[in-house]
Amino acid sequence: MKKIPFLLFFLWLNVAAFAARIDTVAVFSPGMQRDIPAVVVVPDAAAAAADDSTAGARRFPVLYLLHGHGGSHLSWLGICDLGSFADRLGLIFVCPDGENSWYWDSPLDPRSQFETFVSTELVDWVDARYPTVPAREGRAITGLSMGGHGALWVALHHKDRFGAAGSTSGGVDIRPFPDSWHMKNQRGERDENPERWDAHTVIEQVDSLKNGELALIIDCGYGDFFYQVNLNLHDKLLKLGVGHDFQVRPGVHNSAYWSISLPSQLVFFERYFRTHAAQ
Repeated sequence: MKKIPFLLFFLWLNVAAFAARIDTVAVFSPGMQRDIPAVVVVPDAAAAAADDSTAGARRFPVLYLLHGHGGSHLSWLGICDLGSFADRLGLIFVCPDGENSWYWDSPLDPRSQFETFVSTELVDWVDARYPTVPAREGRAITGLSMGGHGALWVALHHKDRFGAAGSTSGGVDIRPFPDSWHMKNQRGERDENPERWDAHTVIEQVDSLKNGELALIIDCGYGDFFYQVNLNLHDKLLKLGVGHDFQVRPGVHNSAYWSISLPSQLVFFERYFRTHAAQ
């Protein structure tokens, strides 16, 4: 058996002692009557707090991360080192499986009610089991592509649950893509249901949003096929007087772009959580 040099062994012990925990869980959805898989990334400090039953134990804000079409609850783990971010920033990450739902409650499929699942069932489940900040000031939500649409959709309809929201490469206007990504399985054919399609796209949901109701960050790569709809959303928010961060950079619709965009968004969310924790 090879001997490990003492210094290296000491360093290994310290790294092992301060490592985020990754929980793969099954969350029962009463609305869909089935289990939905999710990943919860718990910073080392939060794992210790969960074992501390004393009053006043530290609590941690939560960032919900939604995957894109064709992805799963494991997608974000393959894009970024969420464990390192969790430990460094003191955040809990929750990555639910949204299937190809676009995070709507489908009027056509009772087994696809993912707006209710993410906004209510999952949040309540997480708050009951982890040392979270159980208030909108301690919750944010973002996602990529389909998940970018989903994050904004859920936050806009549940401002009592989420104080901040984001989107990276998000499909923030679905109407230019009526035959893509199984959307008509959820909403029906666009030509037959134009009002339903208008009512279920993010860009048409911001008209009643008041400045300051949500902390918002939106980004998209110049070469992304969703770039124009994100630019349109940015312009609309400007006209409405709704403050938001809008970031653009070189990139296309892929994990290389998202591995850069998420750390940038984390600066925004960490600032939001820190500001509201101090209030």
